[in-house]
Amino acid sequence: MRSFYRLEAPCRITIHFRDAKGSLVKSIEANEGDDLLSIAHEHDIDLEGACEGSVACSTCHVILPPEYYDLLPEPDDDENDMLDMAFALTDTSRLGCQVKLTRELDGMTATLPAATRNMFVDGKKSTH
Repeated sequence: MRSFYRLEAPCRITIHFRDAKGSLVKSIEANEGDDLLSIAHEHDIDLEGACEGSVACSTCHVILPPEYYDLLPEPDDDENDMLDMAFALTDTSRLGCQVKLTRELDGMTATLPAATRNMFVDGKKSTH
């Protein structure tokens, strides 16, 4: 007897990105399991990600609504250490590279802070 596997279409999740003033930047449909930093880059949204998702900077810092923030796993120590350096940190701040999309996050808005702090650039002192 042959065995058939039914392939499920990936769950599409809608995410909205807003700027610090609250204006809509773009709404995106992404796949479950994608992270906010990757989808921002794929859709030309200005979310820096200087360390390319290795949790070594805070430039992909986003601010989430409390009701969605509470659905995410707690940030680990590495993420908390980087968030401590983030510009305009809030109680619902996360690193975009660490926010993996799930069905529960469908419709979420991620707000981009007004500025980021890039220690790779901002933290270096001039040698002159």
